[in-house]
Amino acid sequence: MENKPEIDLEQERKEILNAFRSLLRVTKNNRTREETKQIRKAFDVAVEAHKDMRRKSGEPYIYHPIAVAKICAEEMELGPTAVIAALLHDTVEDTYITLDDIQELFGDTVMKVIDGLTKIPEVFDENVSIQAENFRKMILTISDDLRVVLIKLADRLHNMRTLESMRPDKQLKIASETNFLYAPLAHRLGLYTIKSELEDLCLMYMNPQGYNEVSSKLKSTHAVRQRFIRRFTHPIKEALQNEGYVFDIKARTKSISSIWRKMKSKKVPFEEVFDLFAIRIILDTPEELEKPDCWRVYSIVTDFYQPNPDRLRDWISTPRANGYESLHTTVMSPQGKWVEVQIRSVRMDQIAEKGLAAHYNYKESKNGENKFDRWISEIRELIGNHSEDAMDFVNEFKLNLFNDEIYVFTPQGELRVLPTGATTLDFAFDIHTDIGLKCIGAKVNKRLVPLSHQLKSGNQVEIITSSKQKPNEEWLKFAITGRAKQKIKAALNEERNRIAEDGKEILDRKFKQHNIRFISENISILEKYYNVSTATDLYIRIAKGKVDLTKLRSIKNVAGVLKIEKEVKPKKLKSSSEIQKRIDKKKDTLVIGDDFKDVDYDFAKCCNPLPGDSVFGFITVSNGIKIHRTDCPNAENLMGKMNYRCITARWKDQAVKQHIANLKLVGIDDVGIVNKITEIISFQHNVNMRSISFESIDGIFEGKIQVYVMDKYHLDELIEKFEMTEGIQRVERWDDVSKEKDEDYISE
Repeated sequence: MENKPEIDLEQERKEILNAFRSLLRVTKNNRTREETKQIRKAFDVAVEAHKDMRRKSGEPYIYHPIAVAKICAEEMELGPTAVIAALLHDTVEDTYITLDDIQELFGDTVMKVIDGLTKIPEVFDENVSIQAENFRKMILTISDDLRVVLIKLADRLHNMRTLESMRPDKQLKIASETNFLYAPLAHRLGLYTIKSELEDLCLMYMNPQGYNEVSSKLKSTHAVRQRFIRRFTHPIKEALQNEGYVFDIKARTKSISSIWRKMKSKKVPFEEVFDLFAIRIILDTPEELEKPDCWRVYSIVTDFYQPNPDRLRDWISTPRANGYESLHTTVMSPQGKWVEVQIRSVRMDQIAEKGLAAHYNYKESKNGENKFDRWISEIRELIGNHSEDAMDFVNEFKLNLFNDEIYVFTPQGELRVLPTGATTLDFAFDIHTDIGLKCIGAKVNKRLVPLSHQLKSGNQVEIITSSKQKPNEEWLKFAITGRAKQKIKAALNEERNRIAEDGKEILDRKFKQHNIRFISENISILEKYYNVSTATDLYIRIAKGKVDLTKLRSIKNVAGVLKIEKEVKPKKLKSSSEIQKRIDKKKDTLVIGDDFKDVDYDFAKCCNPLPGDSVFGFITVSNGIKIHRTDCPNAENLMGKMNYRCITARWKDQAVKQHIANLKLVGIDDVGIVNKITEIISFQHNVNMRSISFESIDGIFEGKIQVYVMDKYHLDELIEKFEMTEGIQRVERWDDVSKEKDEDYISE
């Protein structure tokens, strides 16, 4: 028995070596002898540094860096430098190894990548989101070395793949943050395979019921789908072979998360999602023949099947901003089903699957501006203001992770790519900052439009400027691109600072008149006296004449120092900073129904949690803790952006009172349907109705009901009764996101 740990350790050493050999196998075609030595050295350093560390699952920690390196090499096709950095990515943060050691052993490039990957120590003000700072630091390195971001994505992917060993509250926080930041980032870098897997894993932890529902239905319909695909592709295959094309035809099933999203957004069951899969035709053809060959294949496909003219997407002539190129059409099959067909070359397919790395392998071979270079220059502009608040930065950066784009033209015919929803103001800033700042309107297709006008693909836009124009706060509502918002904010801050300087001079003169010293203590007293939050706000209000400085005479002045004697009232424990000092988020669990450390807590009105619902607590700015459902529409945002303010919560065993629940019912409008619904409620034990409203359009009704129930199980019984009623097609809980005050959820 005593020898067992020794045998286990020996076995572990063999398994670690096998994992490393597996990594070497996937990199064998992509390294020199010298690079192989460096990879082996990185492995040895990492094994030694992490030798006493284990993951939450109990396995040796070194498996994680090896897995991350393998993702970089195999799934992203990155080179030896990225593999070395991935093997070492946690050494500086978690072990005795320093950045100087890395520089000495592996050189400057690897050291810079590791520095970008190393998290910021948790020594910031308690109200700053550490995750936001980490993300900001990682993105700041994007202009130096994109491998930092790619390795970070590989790191996050492996963490998500091994998330089952974490506590449930940690799983939710990590999944929310991944869905909020890392999945959109993978999409923007063209890493579709990784993006889809990240989103699926997020759904698995954030909504296991939805994930399992789609997953099981995909499995049960697999055989039928395969038969349909074989019949559909057979005539296309024969025609392409007769034409002499070298090709491959694949069927790509939609990811679980995108099917679930479609079910929710379109409010349809699984069976009514028409684009469960796409047929992909991949041509092995020289680059100069790609475009004509893809259009020829399109012609062959549409010889057999009728295309939908509104669903043609030509991303070969105009690639997407992340480098994606493909020709998409949707055609009608003989069975009456719409089928999406994607036509592309082998080169385009590799770019679509592997994203950035493959794109750079090919970029020298094609003329024209590199789309990624353009995006990175936008990022550089966005990160130009290094002092920007971390949460602001994350929000602005997320704006740049566009999912969809529009293509608009300058009067000279130059093509510009903007996000869907972009306005004339965004277009003006995309041309040049000075044009944006002086913009007063635009002509779209020769017609005069305001700054807020939303552009559409194919618009030709001419910007009208005036030397007298200045940006104002309203502009931030019109602009949607990170670049435009950042430039407007910078201009507004400059203007605010200029006005504040004027106000400061006025206050200085008044202080001299009343023999008051211009010191920070006196300024702080005036901030409280005039009820403003900062000295800058005080100066601006003075400059604009909104502060009555004659009141300075009535404030007590002792040797040039102001004194205000005010009654101090005892404060209730509601503010974020006070609550965060009082609780330990790692250990404390808020038990709903019991008193919790003299802290105010209440139920969020946006999702109305019921006993039995999976919930968490969120520390608001000034209203104590709000209890939200984990599937609340706000949950991903709160746990992704501000998880440092989220705490674990659970219900006390006994339910003690009735709670409001919101239900939405959709069905066929029929005489007496409202009567049936109210009867069900009145006969259901202990259920009382608070409000009911119905709308009917073209024979379809939608009803919204508020009822008082004891808990989730009580509500489920009521839902089941409704679902069994003839004429009612769908019953679901609905959430009113607008019910929660925005100011309670901002970052402090």
